[in-house]
This record gives sequence, C-alpha cells and structure tokens, in this order.
Amino acid sequence: MVTLAIVALLISIVAPRYAGRINTAEETVLRQDLSVMRDAIDKHYADAGQYPASLEELAAKRYIRAVPSDPLTQSNRTWIVIPPADREKGGVYDVKSGARGNGSDGKPYEQW
Repeated sequence: MVTLAIVALLISIVAPRYAGRINTAEETVLRQDLSVMRDAIDKHYADAGQYPASLEELAAKRYIRAVPSDPLTQSNRTWIVIPPADREKGGVYDVKSGARGNGSDGKPYEQW
C-alpha cells in the first residue's frame, strides 16, 4: 500500500512536467517548420521570379522534401496559405499554422 502511494505521488509530480515538455516540443517544431517553409518560398521566388502556386509545388520542385505536418494539428492540410498582394506573382507568399489556441508566448498560433 505504501509502495503504491509513493508511485502515485511520483506520477503526480512527473505527469504535469511531461505534458508541458510535449507542448514546448510541438511549438519548437512548429517554429522550425514555418522557418523552413518560408525560406523555401523565398528561394523559389529568387529562382523563378514568382511565388509557388502551392506548398505541394515546393515539394515537387525539391525546395522541401515534403510538406510537413503541422505538429499541433497532426495534418499537412491545415496550413494557412497567405497569397501575395499581386496575384500575378503566384499563390503562396507566406504560410501560417491552422492550429487553434495560443502559444506559450500568448500569441495565437495563426499569427506566428
């Protein structure tokens, strides 16, 4: 009985820290994915003189290996694509997360 109480106490201490670390890791991966995709968009624009038509085009032209999954939504279909002001220059000027909620810095994920 005492052993079970000690194990339960240890789990109650470790579980919240573990959950917090998972959230921190997901946010770190999100920031990295956004940085890589934005860099690929800029490189595509520098090479082709226009922005890619879609995120899939970046992968097809090998600027990225594949469209990454948003670590918060677990899907690569939830990215929010921001087109350029001049539609003649392509379809993807910027990309943002489609995840709901706020990050640890208090800003909504869709504003990162």
